[in-house]
Amino acid sequence: MTFRNGLASLLRPEDSVLVLIDHQPYQLANLNSHEPQMVINNTAALAKTARAFGVPTILTSVIAERGGLLFPQITEVFPGQEVIDRTLINTWQDPKVVDVVKATGRKQLIIAGLWTEVCVAMPVIQALGEGWDVTVVTDASGGISVESHEVAIKRMIAAGANVMTWMAVAGEWQRDWARLDTAVKLTEVLVQHGGGSGIAYLWEQQLLRTPVPSAAG
Repeated sequence: MTFRNGLASLLRPEDSVLVLIDHQPYQLANLNSHEPQMVINNTAALAKTARAFGVPTILTSVIAERGGLLFPQITEVFPGQEVIDRTLINTWQDPKVVDVVKATGRKQLIIAGLWTEVCVAMPVIQALGEGWDVTVVTDASGGISVESHEVAIKRMIAAGANVMTWMAVAGEWQRDWARLDTAVKLTEVLVQHGGGSGIAYLWEQQLLRTPVPSAAG
């Protein structure tokens, strides 16, 4: 096994490309590894984070005519962008998707999708075998059961995949809060999708604007 460690192993926005796979109503209807709203929230957060850092994002669905369109929470982040619709279950066997990814010239491939055990695992394992540096965003993915999701994650790790949550991806892309251009954009995503972290930030801003009462006496 090749261990993933050292500074060079961390994600860099300038080297990253994100592929969001099959976040569609049909798949969501039998999502049982996560609370569905959490996956919608986390995937929207991941998409907005990618936009904030200028990370190219490829959107793809499978037989959308029957399985439904991608969640609007995702497509509205990239208005007017083509969603690549496939018949192939394995995204990485679809030349149109792979050609778009390769055209970015980037090597850190980041994938999230539904379901983990099928539409995520297959492209991840194939891409790893072709020499790509692949990260799976586990909380923007999900399976038909907790077992299905967890077994798929273990299978991909065994194949050499890196696994992270969307917040961890955001942290590695930001890396330094002195990068103010992206820090402001990322903070907006945290407020919208970061749960308690976003609310705590708003509370902090409230306290900073609240006058300190004069000492009694």
